Amino acid sequence: MKKILVANRGEIALRVMKTVQKMGIKTVAVFSKADRNAPHVKFADEAVCIGEAPSNESYLKGDRIIEVAKELGVDGIHPGYGFLSENADFAENVEKNGITWIGPGSKAIKIMGSKLAAKDAVKDYDIPMVPGIDEAVTDPEKAKKIAKEIGFPILIKASAGGGGKGMRIVEKEKDLEDQMKRAISEAESAFGDGSVFIEKYVSSPRHIEIQVLADSHGNYIHLFERECSVQRRHQKVVEEAPSVVLDSKLRKQMGKAAVKVAKACDYVGAGTVEFLFDENQNFYFLEMNTRLQVEHPVTEYITGIDLVEQQIRIARGEKLKLLQEDLTIKGHAVELRVYAEDPMDNFMPSVGTLEKYSIPKGDNIRVDNGFEEGMEVPIYYDPMLAKLITYGKTREEAIQLMLKAIEQYEVEGVMTTLPFGKFVFEHEAFRSGNFDTHFVKNYYSAEKLEAEIEEEAKLAALVALRQYLKDRKQLRIPQN
Repeated sequence: MKKILVANRGEIALRVMKTVQKMGIKTVAVFSKADRNAPHVKFADEAVCIGEAPSNESYLKGDRIIEVAKELGVDGIHPGYGFLSENADFAENVEKNGITWIGPGSKAIKIMGSKLAAKDAVKDYDIPMVPGIDEAVTDPEKAKKIAKEIGFPILIKASAGGGGKGMRIVEKEKDLEDQMKRAISEAESAFGDGSVFIEKYVSSPRHIEIQVLADSHGNYIHLFERECSVQRRHQKVVEEAPSVVLDSKLRKQMGKAAVKVAKACDYVGAGTVEFLFDENQNFYFLEMNTRLQVEHPVTEYITGIDLVEQQIRIARGEKLKLLQEDLTIKGHAVELRVYAEDPMDNFMPSVGTLEKYSIPKGDNIRVDNGFEEGMEVPIYYDPMLAKLITYGKTREEAIQLMLKAIEQYEVEGVMTTLPFGKFVFEHEAFRSGNFDTHFVKNYYSAEKLEAEIEEEAKLAALVALRQYLKDRKQLRIPQN
């Protein structure tokens, strides 16, 4: 490959391009009118505007992206994550036009894009799954019968879903019909597919995922786990690798299960198999993400492997040079997603101009960033500004460095999740490792964060006053 187009924007476009450039390959950026001055546009060797600001008029226009790729003699397209990254038709069209798709085949994307199809694909591979029904349900009476069999509480989930959309927890039978209608309606609106299914609700789960790599020669490996349990609105905010709850035996079992899932759909490339992990150390297959994950940097830190480089090498038809027995975990990494959201107002998106924007720097601090000072934070896209990742020999060291990096990160003009991140990394439940996906519900509130910020402001004022009085005393000139 001599030229790769990155069909994305922001921090992930820039992150992919840095590896592409490092491999001696030319880069092409595509951008909307809202992103004309974005860092990924400036960084690329070539850049083409593909449409207006809304994503359905730019980043989701697959035909236009392929057209640009052909015009510029592009060899491969990397989709990043989000937008068209899990669109099987787009992947197929890329290949049909003689361009290499840097991702899994459309068959794997289709199977794993439907939770029901995914469950069906892996059922013969002896992979633990949450008790439930593996078919779409629309009849409330049938749903009640299933719910009684598996026992309340139950979870209604959209088959085509993600990000918490089309998902409802039902504690009692009397609420089932209403919640089912809501889930179907939300699924239809979000995904154009109202299929829902029912499974047992795991009440205190952790969200643990396994990174896998597979080449086109039948070689499969896993790169250990990531802990992604700190979430808001069913979406991750804090991630780490490795997880504090897995011992070597469980890690091996979950790794083997993840590889089986990848084999079940003839997977090729980098992918992530997600599991629920309950308080009794049982794990259950949840879904597979057929792309690079937002939180991939923590895996890169603990393994020393560049996942984007592996994606490109696999897409070029190369064999994996990594053997499972050669892989080891070195140290610990934590990640905070820095969203332009207001943690004091239920994490609502915060738009505006970045009047001040200064990122932390230093050894073992990594910022995958997509913005610069003076830029507008647009309302059209996901509100993530950057990802802040720190690494240490131990978990404690990585957390302390994260807190230092958060202090150094300066943003003015929009609200961000940085104060929330500080709250999490200082919290005893997180530091002890004794937490689950209910961390935000159990421990966080805007009032608690506000009280913490006020207390810190008081302490800072006292320190400043003490220093002022000390300086004044030293500068006092004796009177004759």
